Amino acid sequence: VEFDHPQMFVRHQAFREDPDLEPLGTPSGLIEIYSKTIADMNYDDCQGHPMWFEKIERSHGGPGSQKYPLHLQSVHPDFRLHSQLCESETLRQQYTVAGKEPVFISPQDASARGIRHGDVVRVFNVRGQVLAGAVVSDRYAPGVARIHEGAWYDPDKGGEPGALCKYGNPNVLTIDIGTSQLAQATSAHTTLVEIEKYNGTVEQVTAFNGPVEMVAQC
Repeated sequence: VEFDHPQMFVRHQAFREDPDLEPLGTPSGLIEIYSKTIADMNYDDCQGHPMWFEKIERSHGGPGSQKYPLHLQSVHPDFRLHSQLCESETLRQQYTVAGKEPVFISPQDASARGIRHGDVVRVFNVRGQVLAGAVVSDRYAPGVARIHEGAWYDPDKGGEPGALCKYGNPNVLTIDIGTSQLAQATSAHTTLVEIEKYNGTVEQVTAFNGPVEMVAQC
């Protein structure tokens, strides 16, 4: 079936018009759902054809969901490119909450935890913990929270294991293993967490401080 297309460029146009004369770079020259090359690698987590694998973490009855019931998404930020421009105070004034990276949470989840808009909260799981500023919004479904990826890491206690990130980097919460033995792509986009109102001492964020200058005295 052919469809009209308004664009000048059509991917694999030559192959579409004459697949025998312009084959693809696969062993068969065709679009392949099964790859013998990948199958011969004998990876148990990436076989020669698409298939379902149970998620390492998932909400609604999945592993870890009873202790950490909130599904955290670490999506791309609106005000910077990944971590680039996070050091810009002008931009941070536009989106930070209580001097922290914002965490977006539903009114239902916030109410159940005694959290109000603007509170400093602790977001945590078995891997780590961060401080963030609560944004309570009905745009988010119950059971879902969001922190933008790219916030600068600012640990207390010199970065020891289990240190609290004072600014709100979600990478300390997400899993840090590759998506498969073949791809080794990042899987740091979602994880399970719990959120609570933070009643401890809120230490000053130091991630954006310049290097200390040492002046030698003669």
